Amino acid sequence: MFGADGYRVPVAKGSGLGVRSWLLLGLITVVVLAATGVWNPFPTMWDWMNRPQPISQPDVVWQQRIGGTPRSVTIAGESVVIEQRTRVEARSLAAGTQLWERKADWSAVTGAGREAVVVVGKLLVKGYEVLDPTTGVTRRRDDDAVAVWTYRNLLLDARCVEATDCTLSAWDPRGTVPLWTAFLPGVSTGLLADNPNLLDSRRLTSNRIDGEVAGPEAVPPLLGFPVDGRVHVVDTATGRVLQNVEPGREERLAVIGGRLLRITARSQDGSCYYAISGRDSATGQEAWQQSGLNLRTADSAGCVQREDPYGARNVVLGVSPDGREVVLDGYDGRLLLVTADAERVLAVDDRYALVRAADGGAVSARELGAGRTRWNRPAGKKAGAALTPYAAIVADEKPNRLVALDPRTGRELAVLRTSANALAVGPAGMVIGEGREIGYVRFGAAAGGTPGEADGADPGPAGSGAVPQPQDSCGPKNELCAAPDPGK
Repeated sequence: MFGADGYRVPVAKGSGLGVRSWLLLGLITVVVLAATGVWNPFPTMWDWMNRPQPISQPDVVWQQRIGGTPRSVTIAGESVVIEQRTRVEARSLAAGTQLWERKADWSAVTGAGREAVVVVGKLLVKGYEVLDPTTGVTRRRDDDAVAVWTYRNLLLDARCVEATDCTLSAWDPRGTVPLWTAFLPGVSTGLLADNPNLLDSRRLTSNRIDGEVAGPEAVPPLLGFPVDGRVHVVDTATGRVLQNVEPGREERLAVIGGRLLRITARSQDGSCYYAISGRDSATGQEAWQQSGLNLRTADSAGCVQREDPYGARNVVLGVSPDGREVVLDGYDGRLLLVTADAERVLAVDDRYALVRAADGGAVSARELGAGRTRWNRPAGKKAGAALTPYAAIVADEKPNRLVALDPRTGRELAVLRTSANALAVGPAGMVIGEGREIGYVRFGAAAGGTPGEADGADPGPAGSGAVPQPQDSCGPKNELCAAPDPGK
């Protein structure tokens, strides 16, 4: 600094306000203003800092952060039911806002559409409650059941007076009186929760697609209850116990497609030799037989069968002696699909199979029993897939994608750039999630404009821009549906 005479005037250090001092003064001013109610920027700043990043591109219809990582997510009518470790909550399908919350150790959805309800309970405690998915109001309460099984059109529960004296009851999802009851000499209930294991098929699984993404299935015509090493076959239409069968030493039993399957794995010459027999549910007589198909029920140690076969609904998935994958009709034993060498089935139901090409560069939909490829689209070698009543889901990596497709035509319903998982699929969209963030994607709104038909796809009927309707099966021999009235 210079004086009037031009000479430099010394200035003592620290005589002015430095940057730190100005920042401190500004902070004190803001605190005073906030404390006096004049101006408080802190809530806005916190909201900005805590704002979640969109979990997909294009953006979802809504995105919410929930209290913990969900164990399961199911679309129930106009609600999204979220099961967590110690509670269950429901959110609006339209806006994502919370509708209700309950403490519960387990939950499951039964019924479909507006008839859906939520079943909740506690581990190691008898009984359950049936809740309205929109309001959370208890519609029915049971204090004695030790296990429940949930389906699109039926709720089953079991109550036991003694360990060897149990009653199985069937309920309409919103009913208050049992449709039928049956007596069983016990049930295998695990931890007294929902959907204990029955002797049927197990679903193929895929990375980034939840195993329950399809929601509850329609109840099969027959169910196999394992009790003390035996299998009790129950007719789900009447409640009659049709068979009480003990498997042989080299056998595993499964009830699939209205048949009791006896799967034999015999060890000889260092290899496993397989045979499958489908038995009539009423007479026990053999209806069909296949030899040589490996249903992946046995491990490598002595051909001991510890797993259910892979499959869904009325079909099972196996491997032929030459290493090709096959889809087998559980009702009549027909081979509905035989893949080419090195092709792999990623997902299957009793309508279609999603198959990865031998070179890993594409996924195609095969119509079972017709030998026809419905559609084909490029995909990475690590792509996974799932089939639901409303959409086929393909999850790809590098780059990360989730794609929802019309199962019949391959038309794109939603194409998302995201690393999130597919959690639940409903009639008009799907729920995706990553960690504690979940969001809803509406079909048709995130497909990137007007989607073209996939390669080789059937263009479908006029007006195919509509969301596809669910395609529940009547079974390979129409055994799940009532015969039409000839007078109508």
